[in-house]
Amino acid sequence: MEEKYLICEDSIEGIFTGIYDAYALREGHEHVHLQVGEEENYRLFASYMYIQPDSVKTDKVARTLRERLGESVYHVICRAAASCNKEEKGDAIYKTVVDSITAGSGRRVMENLRNPYVLKTFELARYTANEAHYETEFIRFQELEQGILYAVIGPKNSVIPFIMPHFADRLSIENFMIHDENHGLFGVHPAKKEWYLVSEPDGFIKERLKWSQKENQYRELFTMFHKTIGIKERENKRLQRQMCPFRYQDYMMEFAQK
Repeated sequence: MEEKYLICEDSIEGIFTGIYDAYALREGHEHVHLQVGEEENYRLFASYMYIQPDSVKTDKVARTLRERLGESVYHVICRAAASCNKEEKGDAIYKTVVDSITAGSGRRVMENLRNPYVLKTFELARYTANEAHYETEFIRFQELEQGILYAVIGPKNSVIPFIMPHFADRLSIENFMIHDENHGLFGVHPAKKEWYLVSEPDGFIKERLKWSQKENQYRELFTMFHKTIGIKERENKRLQRQMCPFRYQDYMMEFAQK
């Protein structure tokens, strides 16, 4: 039987729409595959369909997953969808949903790690969750002239939707935004209101941002404090890399200003 590949956008909306359309085909899940983005070479004896993100279909899939699989499994799937692994995440998530709903694993689907697709979904979700955890620890906010708190990060996975609730809860009375420069995305939180996501505007240059006078003073003090408490003879780069990976240090003022 001919293999069918549904090509979707690299987003939760794109993947969920792809899952909806894959079920709508009614042609047997073993011959249907969900692919995030196009491949360089097409396969022989296979047909391709391009899927456009649809908010209605996305909402239907999200509601079904929450009702039938529970919030815990739903969050695992969302974290896997945010993974940077475009080559494997589409099919892994789709076949995990098939295992849970069609094959009957239900709410215990993430325990079925003998299924290679479920195992891959679990691994992708864990990687995204670990990175989100690191970002909540290492993120550095700085105050702009307008009094807005601004932070920039460069994660491999699209973690802003998973770290924004953490800071929205703890900085509920602050105007702040988190900029993911790798994915061109802003998480924006107006004081005492709900946070939301915004795509990076064309022509945005972070170097043009101006810090408040207090921010410049605190940056100088914090950098000096960091240098003062360090003991050069006991510097251990290997241990430092384990505790605070180098790719996070590029976004931490105490390391960037050395």
